[in-house]
Amino acid sequence: MDIRAASRTSERGAEVDITVSPNSDRQGTEGTDEWRKRLIVRVRSPPADGKANKEVEEYMRTITGCRAEIIKGHRSRQKTVMIYGDANEIIASLEGSL
Repeated sequence: MDIRAASRTSERGAEVDITVSPNSDRQGTEGTDEWRKRLIVRVRSPPADGKANKEVEEYMRTITGCRAEIIKGHRSRQKTVMIYGDANEIIASLEGSL
């Protein structure tokens, strides 16, 4: 699946739909879920007290070099992350992480 199926561009940057896998033994992108059209992101943190959410935001910032913020799904494994910056550069960075 192309990462563009899991993302939308806006004037602020790119919105990316993800599925989070908390309590993982490693951090990183695992690929894509073609059925749900989401990027799969693994994080080490537990899904308690916002720890996994913070790690997701930090990881997305590390990959793209841009500020990232979860805008939907704070209490769900399915989330939408807003990444602020040039949408084309953000999507290229995400594709490079796969």
